[in-house]
Amino acid sequence: MEKSAKEILKAYLMGIVSNLPECPGCYQYLDETGTIIYVGKAKNLKRRVYSYFSKEHDNRKTAILVSKIRDIKYIVVKTEEDALLLENNLIKQWSPRYNILLKDGKTYPSIVVTNEYLPRIFQTRKIDKRLGTYFGPYSHVPTMYLLLELIGKLYPLRRCREIITANSIENGKHKECLEYHIKNCKAPCTKRQSHEEYMEYIAEAKEILKGNTAQLERQMLQRMQEYAAKLQFEEAEAIKQKYILLENYRSKSEVVSNSLHNIDVFNIENNEKVAYINYLHVTNGCITQAFTFEYAKRLDEPDDELLAAGIIEMRQRYHSESKEVIVPFPVEHLGEDLLITVPQKGDKKKLLELSRLNVLQYKKDRISQSDKLNPEQKQVRLMKELQEALHLPTLPMQIECFDNSNISGTDAVAGCVVFKKCRPSKQDYRKYIIKTVSGPDDYASMQEVVRRRYSRMIEEGKPLPDLIITDGGRGQMEVVREVVEDELQLSIPIAGLAKDDKHRTNELLFGFPPQTIAMKTDSPLFRLLTQIQDEVHRYAITFHRDKRSKHQIASILDNVPGIGPKTKTLLLNRFHSVKRIRETEEDELAAVIGASKAKVLKEFLADADKKS
Repeated sequence: MEKSAKEILKAYLMGIVSNLPECPGCYQYLDETGTIIYVGKAKNLKRRVYSYFSKEHDNRKTAILVSKIRDIKYIVVKTEEDALLLENNLIKQWSPRYNILLKDGKTYPSIVVTNEYLPRIFQTRKIDKRLGTYFGPYSHVPTMYLLLELIGKLYPLRRCREIITANSIENGKHKECLEYHIKNCKAPCTKRQSHEEYMEYIAEAKEILKGNTAQLERQMLQRMQEYAAKLQFEEAEAIKQKYILLENYRSKSEVVSNSLHNIDVFNIENNEKVAYINYLHVTNGCITQAFTFEYAKRLDEPDDELLAAGIIEMRQRYHSESKEVIVPFPVEHLGEDLLITVPQKGDKKKLLELSRLNVLQYKKDRISQSDKLNPEQKQVRLMKELQEALHLPTLPMQIECFDNSNISGTDAVAGCVVFKKCRPSKQDYRKYIIKTVSGPDDYASMQEVVRRRYSRMIEEGKPLPDLIITDGGRGQMEVVREVVEDELQLSIPIAGLAKDDKHRTNELLFGFPPQTIAMKTDSPLFRLLTQIQDEVHRYAITFHRDKRSKHQIASILDNVPGIGPKTKTLLLNRFHSVKRIRETEEDELAAVIGASKAKVLKEFLADADKKS
């Protein structure tokens, strides 16, 4: 491979890596033929995959693997446990060449409730739907053993492997065994326990396996209290530990559920010109296909029409024969033999949410890639989002934001930053020294600055902003409105960024009276608005610090006869503060600024000390 080709491949792979989400999931490496050669799990997808390409690998196997990677795919999930289970399923599905440690074909254990006349509950690694109902699989085996132990102690169910039927019980073919005598079983095989009571135990045990543990937890709390009342603290502590484990336990994976078989799952997310559709195929409770694709929208097609087209195409492409399709809303024209399910809860709802998680991540990745290739497209998109959110008459091409800065009213200043097309236009930034306000009055200071800013822009005929943002809530917005609308008779939209009790910006306000605009605080648009807010705060406070420093220095050195700006700079560069200048001997000062100036300076400082 030529050097240029290597660079192109590396740039392509690093482009994928840079857009990976920082969340749990499974990644798949593909070779030049499109074959999956490695499947891995990660708590943080971006960090894990980046580690393969950020350094040279001493391990020969890893180095060979990296050299053969030509493409990267991934599936996001919600938890590390889900990533572990999904990795196991994908490895068994594709048998990747470099997954050496998992080629033994072992699977995670499940718990089965058999379909016998007197059902049994036990662990198994073999799945046979004819045998009974399966729960799991469990990637955390100790948790599975905990459940079996709890069920065993709470419900004395039979553990023997005898074939027991209603007829065999009636004919008296069974006798009590050791399990009965040690009180692990109530011997339903000899009618010492009724079949109805036994099946009630089984029903309650199933609820525990499904994760419906509220009743069990209440019973445990009651038993803990009883033990504590009897001063049997060791027994109470033992139950407490089981209670805590059970409370933190999730009995089912959101990725794998043996109750689901041969099902297609679809979800859709729209962009302005593109529709993104995710497809998951579930076989024997395992995700065996996961793919997200996009449709270029020619007209303003509705979501159900786009989703229907995507379902037909994906099912044909992957030769799916599933009789059930899970979708987020009803879809027509897919055929009478196909069952369309819009789940509201349960395992199918969780699968639908997982599909949505993947389609949203794919959309985010595609937008991020597009923004890198065409930054102006990102700016236009953000301006359109802001226009739609605030119902502005025009695109907010020019946004201006104000902030005040002072300490107890002294050295009061303000700053105005200007963003054009969502980018800072630093040549248009302006600093203001507050002239007409005495004392710490932020509202009056804000009105002075806004009045001076837009009065001058009107006089000079400069274009006014499309949006004004105040670094504050309702109060700041109102005082700005009084100047802009009432005094200057201008029609400029005004928004405000308000902070919470921890001084973190948490909402965008707009309108009069101001209303909170629904917006996610982690969205690109909200990050842009907080960037504007942070920038004006930085700009104003930097100006205030500079002015305060000059004021403090000017009170001493600027009044010394014969000491000009250059001499003052020499002194401060050498001695750093007026205090150190006072403490320095005259001959040392003379070495820096000359004997005559040093003598004048020392005499001036001595006189100043006598007067103070």
